[in-house]
Parts: sequence; structure tokens; C-alpha cells
Amino acid sequence: MIHIFDGATGTMLQAAGLKPGECPELVNLERPEMIKAVHRAYVEAGSTIVETNTFGATRIKLEHYGCSDKVREINIAAVKAAKEAVEGKAKIAGSMGPTGRFIEPLGDLDFEEAYKNYYEQASALAEGGADYILIETSIDIQETRAALIAAKDATNLPVICQLSYSEDGRTVTGTDPQTAAITLDALGADIIGVNCSLGPEQLLPVVKTLAENTNKPISVQPNAGLPKFVNGKTIFPMNPEDFARWTPKLIEAGATYLGGCCGTTPEHIRAVAEAAAKCTEAVRKPVKKMLRLTSRSKTVEIDASLPTVLIGERINPTGRKKLAAEIKEGSLLTVKKDALEQTRAGAKVLDVNMGVAGIDQAAAMKRAIKEIAQMTTTPLAIDTSDAEALEAGLRLYPGRALINSVSAEPERIAKFLPLAKKYGAAILCLPITAEGVPETADKRIEAVRGIIKAAKEQGLDDGDFLLDALVMTAAADAKAGAETLRTLDLYRKEFGYPSTMGLSNISYGLPSRPLINSTFFAMCLSHGLDAPIMNPYNDDMQLALLASSALLGKDPNGRLYSKTMQAKGEIKTQFMSNGTEKAAKKETAPKNSPEGILAEIKEAVTEGSKEAMPELIKKALDAGISANDITEHGLTDAMNDMGDDFGAGRIFLPEVLLSAEAMRTAFNELQRLAPSKTTEKLGTFIIATVKGDVHDLGKNIVGALVGNSGFELIDLGKDVPSDEIVKAALEKKADIVGLSALMTTTMIEIDDVVKKLREAGSTAKVMVGGAAVTPEYAREAGADFYAADGVAAVRLAKELMKK
Repeated sequence: MIHIFDGATGTMLQAAGLKPGECPELVNLERPEMIKAVHRAYVEAGSTIVETNTFGATRIKLEHYGCSDKVREINIAAVKAAKEAVEGKAKIAGSMGPTGRFIEPLGDLDFEEAYKNYYEQASALAEGGADYILIETSIDIQETRAALIAAKDATNLPVICQLSYSEDGRTVTGTDPQTAAITLDALGADIIGVNCSLGPEQLLPVVKTLAENTNKPISVQPNAGLPKFVNGKTIFPMNPEDFARWTPKLIEAGATYLGGCCGTTPEHIRAVAEAAAKCTEAVRKPVKKMLRLTSRSKTVEIDASLPTVLIGERINPTGRKKLAAEIKEGSLLTVKKDALEQTRAGAKVLDVNMGVAGIDQAAAMKRAIKEIAQMTTTPLAIDTSDAEALEAGLRLYPGRALINSVSAEPERIAKFLPLAKKYGAAILCLPITAEGVPETADKRIEAVRGIIKAAKEQGLDDGDFLLDALVMTAAADAKAGAETLRTLDLYRKEFGYPSTMGLSNISYGLPSRPLINSTFFAMCLSHGLDAPIMNPYNDDMQLALLASSALLGKDPNGRLYSKTMQAKGEIKTQFMSNGTEKAAKKETAPKNSPEGILAEIKEAVTEGSKEAMPELIKKALDAGISANDITEHGLTDAMNDMGDDFGAGRIFLPEVLLSAEAMRTAFNELQRLAPSKTTEKLGTFIIATVKGDVHDLGKNIVGALVGNSGFELIDLGKDVPSDEIVKAALEKKADIVGLSALMTTTMIEIDDVVKKLREAGSTAKVMVGGAAVTPEYAREAGADFYAADGVAAVRLAKELMKK
């Protein structure tokens, strides 16, 4: 069945008398007839689902208007108004929009605060009688997760999750549609979709990708094309006929819930409804249920038909005294270093274990997951026997994690499986029972069958399981190797799920352990091992994998094997995280030379290693390197490289923000150790969101990057009157004034600020940006620069100050 959403609400309210800067959600209480008229217009146009006027009706957003104590009242009133307006002719979707803040560590919003924010709103929407919860216009998968978990906890209503994607096909924080579909499906979203930002033509491939990666219904609510600035006004170029022309294609791609966002009117929705009435729902090909893990911005698939996936084992304090001591002291320096280096060495999943005696493992796991997930795109496995630590990690992980592990022991099943279901995690099934380790393959099969049965009763399904074959010591049991190989064979035959194991146990107590391990590894691969847990730095194991892949047909014609062998020796081979190999002769400066120290600083910035900065800055100063050289050739060069990678789509906002934190740490350390020698601030940068606009997420991103890049940042906040901006620019003798506007209705405030700055005699250069702002508008408004994102803003600002 095809369902029709409504279209834009804000512009219709403004046309009905809502003033710029006025709280739209208060209309539900103070002027309900105004919002009822909007709802009626859309139902008359053919909407079968209307959205409540509650996009910003959360405690966090309402605080700006001084009415955060009215969350329940406003949301209930909104549902009531919608129900009275539609008179049973349409369903009601309770809208929940973004908070405007990033969840830690990208921003200052605590995950639990975000969860409570959405729990409160979802509860009120359900109490009012909404038929759906609609989480929409989200640019961060983590915030969507917080809202979805809250909605599921607070209500029994079906939940629709709609993210917004940029023209590069990713959200602002780097999530692609495939990764979003897998993550949200596993977490329990009932309908998965996309809205805002782009027009129907640009969203068509997003809809196709969503439909190819989930069996859940797909929703789409595009803008009326990409906005243009014409004669001082923002125009959405698509008329109703042009907009509706894409309806058959969107339905054919898999969408069954269609509507509109910015720039759409009841006439657009009428045209969509009429076009949809002539279409039949597409017959979608069921998505193959295979094991798929995700990070914020990457998906890893594990299946017999695919290349072997290495699970890196190094983030584990067992047998590593130095790492255990660091974790106990609260340092994650080695943990973060191993996360990056294992990924470079070819690990596609990283196992994370915080099992150190005498510490709060839940707190340690929470911190580790938060930091590792920001600095690498590699999906994570949470390795713990502590249920509290497991939930701490799963709750904060902005993707779909693997639980390592769920054994057949009753207590583990009772505690871990509900957590796997709630947080959408996959499970590593470990055939250990209450009686201990089964010695034979048949008994291991029996144990795993029990785990899978219990898991499916809990709601897990095919695609949620990775089976551990268990490796015992050959020196203690002559049949250990053979039973493991037989277990792998039976796993494939009995279940068809992918398999894993840790390998090093097999050689314990024997001489030449690397030989035993690599030989056994090759044997296991031939019997169906799909995802070994191993040290990716081990060259013998890497080469065994390389040769086995060629022999087993996973490296067609042995092309990768041939290239690597050809390069081996004079040229070092690096196994990269995307599954390819990169052969390059790396020439490095001596470690303690000025060049080598600056290279270390540069690497620490690109890796976001703020913990390493104090020692590196001291080392550089002790070596006689000037503060200017440290700034220019260590810090600035690193951020320039990060900017290039960000622009090319090789890294995403989380990594950029992490590097900016490392930059700030370095600048602070320079100021502390060499205040008289440290370069002065590059310039004074004032930033603000213009009057009437309460959206400041983009502004905050720019501010974080600018402030960490050597500028004196003065953040005036959001909804700032033009006179206040001009006053600050004159008093602070600003070099640059940065202005942000998200909404087309507030964008014209930029014109006013630029005009008043010039009239007041300010020499500051004006840089503008924001979702609604275009380069064409920037020129017409008299701004000096347009910045598409925070990285571009920093680069432009630095170029300006050099001139």
C-alpha cells in the first residue's frame, strides 16, 4: 500500500501570520486553528499521514523560547489539533526533529540527556494519540539512535526514521544510506527513509540503496528541488507537476511512503497523490540475510562468498601489562594507537576489551567505545563478560556492533541476548556450556544450536550470528586441530552462518609457534573460516591469508597475491582498511631530527591523538624547533591534509573534529611552555547565527574548527540581532565575521548584517554559510566569502589572514 505524507509546514504557518523568530510549536497551544488549517489543506490534497507541528517540541529546543516546561502540554496539544483537523481521514505522525547539538564526543550533548529529551517527547506524543513516531531531518546517526531507543522504550508505536543526506550521498557526520539502513533496521526502526536537503532526483539513488539493504518499508520526502536565490528571495524551483513527475520512479525504487519537505505545498502533495494513485507498489527483492556490522560511516559484510575479514585482537589487556596499566590509569593512548594501526594493517573489525581487574569496566568501556568510534570508521566488537560493561558500550556505539561473546551458559544467555536485541547487535556464539568446553565437534554444534534457538526466541534472526569453532592446544590434545576443522565443516553444513576463532591457542607449548599458527590458519581457511580473530601485524599470518585467498578463489587469478609478492622485500606492503594493498617505499626522516619530530606532530594531528601532544610539543621545543615552525609545518600542514581528505570524501566530520581537538591541545601546550615565543592568534573571528534562526549546529561546527586553528573565536550564539553583531565586530576589531542561516526565511537577515557592517565602517570580511545559503546568494548579499562547510571556512580564513 502506498501512503502519502504532507509537505512543508513552517512556510505555511509563516504565510498565515507566524513571525520570524517566533516559536512555531507554541501555535499548538495559542493558535490551534492556524495549524489545523494547514493539516486540513494537506488532507484535502490527498495526504493519508500528517505530521504534528512538533519538530522542535523537545526540552532542549524549547529552552530557547523559555517554554521548556511545556513539552508535554505542547506535544499533546499538537496531536489533538491534528486529529481534530483530519477527522479520521489520515493517520498522525508525531514529529521529532534534531536537537541542534551533537552528542559527545562530537559535541557537548550527553547521550543520556539526548535520550531523556526524546523519551519525554515520544511519551507525550503517544499519550496524545499519535499513530507513528517520526524521527526526521537527522544528520547524525547517533542522535537518531538516541531518539529511536527512546521512542521504543517510551511507546509501542511504529517508528519512522528519516535521515538527511548531502549531495555526496552521506549525512553531515558521514553516514551513507547502506550503513543507515543496516544500523536502523537492526535497532528496530519500522520504516526507514530520507527527507529534506535535496530534491527527488537527488534522493532517488538514496531510496534505491535503502531498499537494497533492508526489507522494511521505505519513506521519502524531498524538497521541491535545490533552492535558488532570485531577486532577493529563495525559490524552490520545482512546481507541483515537475515534483510529482518523480513519484513513479521513487515508487519503482522501493518507496511506499511519499511526501514533501521544504518548498512543497498542498498542491505539490495533490500532484504526488494523483501520480501515486496510478502506480502499484514495487515488488522488492528480499535482502539476503548475511552478517553485516557497521560503524558510523562504514559497513562490513561477513559471508562465505566474500573475502576473509580480519578481526583485530590487539585492544585487549590480557597478557599486555603496559596496556593494562594504561587502562587502569585512565589513559587510552595505546588503545587508540592500536585502533588506527590495526586498521592500517588490514583489520576490518576491531575487538575492544577493557578487562582489567580493579576498575569500573563499564565506565572504561564507555570511554573506549566513545573515543575509538570517533577516530576510526572500522566497526567494533565489544568483548566482555560483564553485562553492565556490554550495555555501556552498545548504548554509546554509533553503529551495529558485534558482541564477543554469548556462550551457552544460562546466565550469559539471560543477560546478553536481550541486550543484543535492544541495541541491534550481532552475536559471536561461543560453544562453552555450564559444564565447560565441549571436546568434540558434535557437542560444540549442540551448544551453538542452543544459543541460536534462545537468540531467535529473543527476536534475533539469520544475519545476526558469527560462530566460534573454538581452538584448543594441540600439545595437550592430539585431536584439538582436527576437531576444530570438523567444527568448521559442520558449522557450514548445519547452519550456513559465518565462522570465527582465535588462532594462537593451537600452538601453545610447541616450538616455532608462528609456523604452527600460520599453517593451521591456512587449513582453517580451507575449511570455511570467515573471520579470524588475530594480530593483523603478524606477517606470517598475513601471507598465509594472501596465499590461501588465491588458492581458494577469493583472490581471482591471484592478482593481489602476485602484486604483493612482487613488491615484497625492497618495498614494504601495507594492507589497507578498504581491503586493497598499497605498495610504497616510505622514506622517513630520522626520528629525533627536526623533520622527524614535526612529522610525528603532524601524524598526531591527523590521527586525533591529543594525548600525545604535550610530550611531542615539549620534545619539539627541546630540540630547538621554533613555535612558528611547529605551528606551520606540524599543525597547519596536518590540518591542510585533513581538509584535502575531507573534501575528497576520504574522511568525515568526526575525524576532522578529533584532529581539531588535537590542534587545540597543541596550541595550549605551546602557550604554556613558550608563551613569549608562541605565534599570536591568527586573527579575530566573530561567528553568529542570524536573527530569527535558532539552528546553530552548523555554526558550532565551524566555531569548533576555527577556534582550534589559531584564531580568537567570539561566538555570539544563535538568533542574534544584526545590531549586536555589528557592535561586537567594531568593539573586538574583528578580522572576519561569520554568519550562518539554516532557513530560507531568515537568510535575508544576512543582507541586513552586511549592510550595517559597511555603514558602520567595519573592515571585517564577511563569510557566510548554512543549509539555505548558496554561493550566488553570498555574492548578491555582498558577503566576501561563501564557505560550504567548517573545513572550507578554516582554509578561507587562513588564506585571508595571510593576505
